[in-house]
Amino acid sequence: MRRSNQSRYALCVKNHGHAAALEVRKLYRVIADQVAANRGLLRVVDESGQDYLYPAGYFLSIELPRAAIRMLARTA
Repeated sequence: MRRSNQSRYALCVKNHGHAAALEVRKLYRVIADQVAANRGLLRVVDESGQDYLYPAGYFLSIELPRAAIRMLARTA
């Protein structure tokens, strides 16, 4: 079971029309946004360093080990 304070990450699998903001095969931090999710969107921190909404179909949600999440948090 996922803890609520644990970061979520998603793998980018498409970037049509957003090549400057999203890199395919790269992990992005996901920001919880239920309203966006209800509309088929996912809020991620993109290459600009800001969070934006993108089609959820551009990403695959992945589970990372805690050690990997800690390492990603240190590099952010």
